[in-house]
Amino acid sequence: MTYTLAQLGDIVGGTVSGDASTPISRATVIDDAANGDITLIDRSENLRRLDDCRASAVVLPLDAPAISLPAIRVASVHQAFGQLVSIFRPPSLARRIGVSPQAVVNASARIAADVDVHPNAVIGDDVEIGPRATIHPGVHIMAGSRIGEDVTIFANSVLYEGTIVGPRCIVHAGVVLGCYGFGYFVVEGRHQRSAQLGHVEIRADVEIGAGTTIDRGSYGPTIVGEGSKLDDQVMIGHNCRIGRHNLICSQVGIAGSTTTGDYVTMAGQVGVRDHVHIGDRAILGAKAGISNDVPDKAFYFGCPATPEREQKLMMASYSKLPAMRRDLRKLQRQVERLEAELHATANPPNCEATEATEATGEDPQSSAA
Repeated sequence: MTYTLAQLGDIVGGTVSGDASTPISRATVIDDAANGDITLIDRSENLRRLDDCRASAVVLPLDAPAISLPAIRVASVHQAFGQLVSIFRPPSLARRIGVSPQAVVNASARIAADVDVHPNAVIGDDVEIGPRATIHPGVHIMAGSRIGEDVTIFANSVLYEGTIVGPRCIVHAGVVLGCYGFGYFVVEGRHQRSAQLGHVEIRADVEIGAGTTIDRGSYGPTIVGEGSKLDDQVMIGHNCRIGRHNLICSQVGIAGSTTTGDYVTMAGQVGVRDHVHIGDRAILGAKAGISNDVPDKAFYFGCPATPEREQKLMMASYSKLPAMRRDLRKLQRQVERLEAELHATANPPNCEATEATEATGEDPQSSAA
């Protein structure tokens, strides 16, 4: 379908500048944009990219400078552009299938109305699934688990016994919830697994990325708080308590019994040791190695991680090490030269012996001997 720029501006609640009648038939990124397309610029410093762009219009931030290209100015560029993409490329509406006859569903399971259970899914003993949930092929939900309303669990995920998933959660493909924690003690020279009697509890509106694993607690639950978003390939150890609305990026590893406050952000490949606490609204930069508690609202990065200012000072010092090494060697040579001069001044040669030697051609000490 084709819309005018004015129509699109009304849909996203933006302000149109330039020709409001400009026809738009596609929304796409700037590198792929052509005539008839609308694209986006999310920061004013990127406006130069429009010089070689063939798009017919652009979505801009409210504070972007004036440009010749027709535009829609909005408070949130990405939110508005997402709406536009959905208009031109609406998501496929999957047909409701109910409980597939190719699914394996235990007779004691309680499945609410409008639930879709796809072929080859396995629903265990005493499992409860709330209204409008979708269980994709190959999912295995083990005994005693509870799945809330409007939950989507994608293909080949495994939920161990007693797992709880709150309403409106999304669990992407290949996730494992409730596997045994990595805890052992030595008995007579052998590693003996510690207790694995707890479970995993995922609270409302959480999204869990593909390939993520969350271990069950030893005795109680491992918890992921309401509204938290986990990227792909995240690992959360046993007994952890993740706060509300955390953002945890790809390949983060959190060791057992760690807790986080609310609105914590962990960038890619952060590693957190066991039994530490990350405070509310703390930010951990990419690859940060966290070995101690982090205060509220702190920004830590580096390995080992330190507060931002300290880490930047250290990084600045590292870049100066080659010059500092050259200066040190220069200073060492100067010190050696000064020491030699001081030694010569403190220990002058024997003047009388020198004069006798010059007069007779013999060493007076040798003659005396």
